[in-house]
Amino acid sequence: MPHPLADRTRRATSFNTASARYAKYRPSYPPTLYAALEEALGRPLAGARVADIGAGTGIATAQLREHGAHVLAVEPGEGMAAELRRTLPGTPLVRGDGNALPLADATADLVTFAQSFHWTDPHRALPEAYRVLRPGGVLARWWNISDSSHTWIADQSDRLLAHFGPEGAAHGAHIQGRADNAADAPAIEPVADAPLTHRIAWSRQLTVDDHLANLASHSLFLVADAAQAEDFLTRERAALLSLFPDGHVDERYVVDLVLTFRPTSA
Repeated sequence: MPHPLADRTRRATSFNTASARYAKYRPSYPPTLYAALEEALGRPLAGARVADIGAGTGIATAQLREHGAHVLAVEPGEGMAAELRRTLPGTPLVRGDGNALPLADATADLVTFAQSFHWTDPHRALPEAYRVLRPGGVLARWWNISDSSHTWIADQSDRLLAHFGPEGAAHGAHIQGRADNAADAPAIEPVADAPLTHRIAWSRQLTVDDHLANLASHSLFLVADAAQAEDFLTRERAALLSLFPDGHVDERYVVDLVLTFRPTSA
């Protein structure tokens, strides 16, 4: 069995092999999320200085920019960073990770980890995030999590578990209160320093094939044996087309958002 840290590194870097697929098929985030960020900031995002950590291909980065924020993206992976540069050529981007941010002290109004905090060492990443925030600034961590309160998603989760074993518990993120929802999270510490702030339900409609392409962009599939992964996707396509004969599914999510603040006296 691989060492947990080695496995985490392998899974985290696996996205660099599928960055275009990740950018094309991964879900974005609902407007309610950005309203919650503005409420926490006590001001519009327009003009705010934002450091988006673990920016990946720039899904959240782009939406923050659309709200008028001045965004600096931080991304460790070459493949993911290359995709971000291609799609958001005007966005400042530095290579680095949340454990050792290559950013100056007290320079951001908002530090964001969109779908990325679970890849960090929280004991290192939290002090770094608060160092970069101005006093009173906001640290926002959030995850899109497949909503297993819907029967078809729960059934798919069961099939993932049966096919891949414990690593295939579900396709979501490892955060406090959702330890069994861990397809993109190896055995690492969940968010334990702060309570959940918001849980935002939303959905998107897409074809069965696009849903499967999204599923295949998760690290569970990227590090799995290719034949094993392909076998699951073939079986899952047949199961979903039987359930959704028009070839479309409603992907159902909850966004779990954790907001904390740098003390004004810091």
